[in-house]
Amino acid sequence: MREIFTGLPWWVKWVAVPVIALVVFGGLIASVVGFVIGLLFKLLVFVALVGGLIYVVRKFMSSSSSRSDW
Repeated sequence: MREIFTGLPWWVKWVAVPVIALVVFGGLIASVVGFVIGLLFKLLVFVALVGGLIYVVRKFMSSSSSRSDW
């Protein structure tokens, strides 16, 4: 592989080849990035919902135990 790129100008190695790779694999890269971002968003929503549930349950349990003391 190194012998193939030896005689080529720098712009072919550092500009043309990455641009061609982005054109060819751009859809795949975009779908993988979109999947990861979607997964992270769903994970964030899950953590927020579980945290809210724990907060509500603790608030309800502490208020009901304080009422039973009366």
